[in-house]
Amino acid sequence: MNSISQRIADELGVREQQVDATVAMLDEGATVPFIARYRKEVTGSLDDGQLRTLEERLRYLRELEDRRGAILKSIDEQGKLTDELKAAIGSADTKNRLEDLYLPYKPKRRTKAQIAREAGLEPLADALYDDPANEPEALAADYVNAEAGVADTKAALDGARYILMERFAEDAELLGQLRDFIWQQGQLKVTVVEGKETEGAKFRDYFDHVEPLKKVPSHRALAILRGRNEGILTYSIVVGEGEDDRRQSHPAEQRIAGHWNIRDNGRAADKWLSDVVRWTWRVKLSTQIETDLMAQVRETAEAEAINVFAANLKDLLLLAPAGPRATLGLDPGLRTGVKVAIIDGTGEVAGHGAIFPHAPKNQWDRSIEQLAAWCKQYRIELVAIGNGTASRETEKLVADLIKRYPDLNLARIVVNESGASIYSASEFAARELPDLDVTIRGAVSIARRLQDPLAELVKIEPKSIGVGQYQHDVSQVQLARSLDAVVEDCVNGVGVDLNTASVPLLARVSGLNQTIAQNIVDFRSRNGVFRNRKQLMEVSRLGARTFEQAAGFLRIATGDNPLDRSSVHPEAYGVVEAIAAKSGRDVASIVGDSAFLRSLKPEEFVTEQFGLPTVKDILAELEKPGRDPRPEFRFASFEEGVETLKDLKAGMVLEGTVTNVTNFGAFVDIGVHQDGLVHISALSHQFVNDPREVVKAGDIVKVKVMDVDIPRKRIALSMRMDDQPGEKSQSDSRGGRNAGRGAQPRQGKGGRDQKAPQGAMAGALAQALASARKGS
Repeated sequence: MNSISQRIADELGVREQQVDATVAMLDEGATVPFIARYRKEVTGSLDDGQLRTLEERLRYLRELEDRRGAILKSIDEQGKLTDELKAAIGSADTKNRLEDLYLPYKPKRRTKAQIAREAGLEPLADALYDDPANEPEALAADYVNAEAGVADTKAALDGARYILMERFAEDAELLGQLRDFIWQQGQLKVTVVEGKETEGAKFRDYFDHVEPLKKVPSHRALAILRGRNEGILTYSIVVGEGEDDRRQSHPAEQRIAGHWNIRDNGRAADKWLSDVVRWTWRVKLSTQIETDLMAQVRETAEAEAINVFAANLKDLLLLAPAGPRATLGLDPGLRTGVKVAIIDGTGEVAGHGAIFPHAPKNQWDRSIEQLAAWCKQYRIELVAIGNGTASRETEKLVADLIKRYPDLNLARIVVNESGASIYSASEFAARELPDLDVTIRGAVSIARRLQDPLAELVKIEPKSIGVGQYQHDVSQVQLARSLDAVVEDCVNGVGVDLNTASVPLLARVSGLNQTIAQNIVDFRSRNGVFRNRKQLMEVSRLGARTFEQAAGFLRIATGDNPLDRSSVHPEAYGVVEAIAAKSGRDVASIVGDSAFLRSLKPEEFVTEQFGLPTVKDILAELEKPGRDPRPEFRFASFEEGVETLKDLKAGMVLEGTVTNVTNFGAFVDIGVHQDGLVHISALSHQFVNDPREVVKAGDIVKVKVMDVDIPRKRIALSMRMDDQPGEKSQSDSRGGRNAGRGAQPRQGKGGRDQKAPQGAMAGALAQALASARKGS
């Protein structure tokens, strides 16, 4: 069997040496962002996507090797490890294959087959299998032994059957063949549990559902599995049902018989052996194979769901920041009032309060005057409105404010507040804003999300940013690992201001952790702002290795060295100094001089340590040092008078913000407290394999309303403006309709941050934090 490195190299289509070098660095504690950005010569320029795949496969294959070693040791200790078996185990390339080979030797509770062997019945089983011409009853009479627990010939034959059943069911080759056959030919048949029709209405599209097992998409698989867990649905895997009513045996039984060369040729033991085969399938293997295959379905579905979540999270974290602009954060409410936070351009809280424009106090005019006074006093540019209960009412209030005071030049933007209360009640928020009430902290978070989504969202556990499918149903360990990797890549891709970053943001920087991040902030508090990257070495517990990993991602906007505001790593400053010396200029003068930098020949500055890829990266960075890779800030404008589902009419063309992209389409916030679905078939006139080819979370799009289902709280949208409501489309087909099973999307503050029902739509309809930017 190939080495782990060779297997990964083959899978990635790269050289084994590239994998070996990367594995060595990972084992030494290097992070993926550091390796991808600063060790291109070592890895052969593997990108961060390849490195993440490599890291994941390395983890899986090492676990496989550990399990292989444990199995070999166990079988060897039993004295049953043959050269042939050792070779088979050594070549097993999946965990399933390993476990199949181990099954006959796996310590287990005392089985009926073991009891039969202890009673001396294995020779009887062998005799009937080896020579079916033997008459079972006559042969079994010689094995009757009351002292051994074999009372009569029936008991002897039963024991012999148990022995053969176990032997047949523990054959690794047969198990692999059966799994593959049923995976290819099987149909997943789903029905409703009798009497659960009303209770399980949200799963009604699966009450009588059949589709090929291998083609069940992620969202449907997870919906069906949840329906079963909730006691609403039941499922089974069927093969060949209805194809031949005369067939008496399951196709799997025929495969078992064929594998063990059992045929009914009219011999004395043929019928008995056929019964053994039937019992092997029905008693031993059918449930096991179904469990294994449904585990495979779940594993595939979970992987896809986690990928969707990770992709959406990346889009959200990399949304365009509004930047250092004074912002008014409004956390809407009715009876309890609208909480207000005034945030200056640096993200600091300059003031706070509350207004009561809505019932029961109805202080509309007074609230407008108070907002105007704050806006004038603090020179507010943006008004960020949370999208919970009373959001549209509060947006109207701000619209009136803008009409009465046009000279304020305000822009109003509705920001998704999902997770705001999680942050507000967190230990970090209590430390960060100790003097503020929990409700005011929520308004602070809403405003800061507009200024810099990445910096604010890292304060919340990634799993709480609900932009995935069924995030509560998938492996939480794998989900957390994947989302943490996304956050790490995004933070390091953008870079972090060393003198303003919070502890949660710093903790996501390559090489840093919560403790070191806190030490950096403490050092900053005691000694003032960092003047250069070298000062990091004075921070407690930040040694040379950590400095190497982190320094390139930490920026100092106004420091002693102009290179400190760039992503050029301190270890490569010598390259820049060589460029400056050769041109007779100082370093500061060449930073940002595009014409000069483009005139240089990168290969002239290659050294033994820094190859051509790194030199090219350095020159590109010097052109625009510390440039933000995120897009320009934009926000959607909502239609006046369209505030609830009842206001929607088929054929309306509206502007909205993409809040979530799934594998069956995209959800768009059009300002009615209920996201609409643009099914994958309605995203474009061209065939779309992956919705993310067309849209991503945070995009501003125009959509046409195709259908509004008020009782089910569903909105069908299209991005194809020539589509006409009422036309049959894929979104009306079973495949499309099945996309949204099991829960309702967000419906205001009442459900904010709660564990809303997580059906097929639930995860998909969770909102994009800070992405739903609206206004006029």
